[in-house]
Amino acid sequence: MLGKTLPFQPLQSPLISHLRLQILNRERKKKSRMEFPNFQPASWPFFFNAPVLFSPYFTPENYVHWIETPESHVYSADLSGVKKEEIKVELEDSRYLIIRTQAVDGETEPAKKFMKKFRLPAMVDVNGISAVYDDGVLRVTIPKSFVNRRFRIDPADLPERYEVLAPAA
Repeated sequence: MLGKTLPFQPLQSPLISHLRLQILNRERKKKSRMEFPNFQPASWPFFFNAPVLFSPYFTPENYVHWIETPESHVYSADLSGVKKEEIKVELEDSRYLIIRTQAVDGETEPAKKFMKKFRLPAMVDVNGISAVYDDGVLRVTIPKSFVNRRFRIDPADLPERYEVLAPAA
């Protein structure tokens, strides 16, 4: 045995086998998952300036615009082609405004199906809600309610002396 030398086999060495397995596993992982390119900020201006994304063809058909003024909240919706009788503006639980189209006789469909529900802001006067439909645009005006929470106590109304009604527990 001393006279014989064993030929060196690099593929059979434990270190080489371990490295080879790591490389093979890494290649398998790359193939098994889909790799997405990094989105660098340099490519963003092209994306946001693309004319297709912000063209009028991609604006919502039934867009409702909300404006807050010092006196009221105004909701306006483009409902062109819809008859005035088909539009229903409802209030649900004094907290939700519902704008919808509904067929008048129940048998035919309205010209345009539409339904939006909005949660009303706090401090609105639900008794003063008004709606106007003119030239295909519905405007719903909801006035704000103003509550004066300050009150004045006249010193003449205060008692001269305080009485203890019940001892504290």
